[in-house]
Amino acid sequence: MRRLLRPQPPEPGADAPDDEPRVGAEAPEAPDAAASATADAAPGAARRSLTDHLMRHPMLRAGVYGWAVVGLAVAAIVVGIAVSELRLVAVPLVLALFPAALLAPLVGLLRRGRVPPALASLLVILGVFALLGGVGTVLVPQIGDEIPELVASVEQGIAEVEAFLDETTPFGVDASEVRAQIDQLVDEIDLDAAFELARAGALGAATAVAEIAGMTLLLVVVLFFYLKDGDRIGRWVRGLFPRSVQDDVEAVGLRAWNTVGAYFRGQLLVALVDAVGIGVGLWILGVPLALPLAVLGFFGGLFPIVGAVVTGAVAVLVALAASGPFIALLVLAIVVGIQQLESNVLAPLVLGRATALHPLAVLVSITAGAILLGVLGAFLAVPVAASITRAAQTLNQRRSVRQASAPAPA
Repeated sequence: MRRLLRPQPPEPGADAPDDEPRVGAEAPEAPDAAASATADAAPGAARRSLTDHLMRHPMLRAGVYGWAVVGLAVAAIVVGIAVSELRLVAVPLVLALFPAALLAPLVGLLRRGRVPPALASLLVILGVFALLGGVGTVLVPQIGDEIPELVASVEQGIAEVEAFLDETTPFGVDASEVRAQIDQLVDEIDLDAAFELARAGALGAATAVAEIAGMTLLLVVVLFFYLKDGDRIGRWVRGLFPRSVQDDVEAVGLRAWNTVGAYFRGQLLVALVDAVGIGVGLWILGVPLALPLAVLGFFGGLFPIVGAVVTGAVAVLVALAASGPFIALLVLAIVVGIQQLESNVLAPLVLGRATALHPLAVLVSITAGAILLGVLGAFLAVPVAASITRAAQTLNQRRSVRQASAPAPA
């Protein structure tokens, strides 16, 4: 009886109970959560597989990078052509960003004082025009009267340098031979073609003036709306990008905006200190034309490295022509000392690391900007390069944070 009551193993070939899994039978369907997790993980796994494949094949990776560079170059050319054709609209839209970044803190200060945005923007723009008009009214008549004397002093200084080179030939080159080659080159120029070019330029002068006036007016209007509706415009631009990169776009835009504003505010202060220092030094030494040279030094200070060298050379030439070589050497010492103080103490203190660029990057940026847009391009080249550098650093930092916080693969 006990044996009959003991559970017996199933007979060979008999069906297994319903509640036990059968060997070789189909597995039950996975829950919906597991299926969705698998579907979500598939793109990540595919990306990792593609990355591993590219890492194992250097030539394939180089080809992908090469085609990416070609695509970026083609896109840049297309954008450049479009901007060139629409320059009357595109140039004011881009240029207005720079004074807007400079003046935005003033508008924000007025708005925190419960001034309406439109009125705050209008007051700041009118204040800037009033300041520029007041400075021009005071300085332009004095400087305009002394410009011929400044030009004559520079020419006389150059002549004295040439005479010194003729007498000493320190580099083994005769200055008279260089002047003869220049005169010969000028004589070989087709004067008729030059006159035709001048006449063509005169015919297009009215059109150029009209274009500049229209672009200036549009720039002021765009600047007003940038200051008034900057937040709304930023949100609109952010919404143009895919949702997956909107946070990165916002972070890069804010960093570039802050970099441009910090650069212009700091550079204006640095240029002002340069102008005051050089002007006071020239006045103490009794060098004539101290005020025009100080103003020239201010504008030269807005062009890092290059402007300081050019304006310093002009000051030395004027001192050489007016007061002799000893005073010229003292002026040279003052200019070099002020520039060293600016580059090693004042600029790092005022500008900080937000716009720090290597001197070689500064020279290349200014040269490229001058080739593309002339003096305006040279003026805007450094803040643009600094903004691009800071934007790239921001993207790298955000990517590092995401990689550090991402869960390790199973």
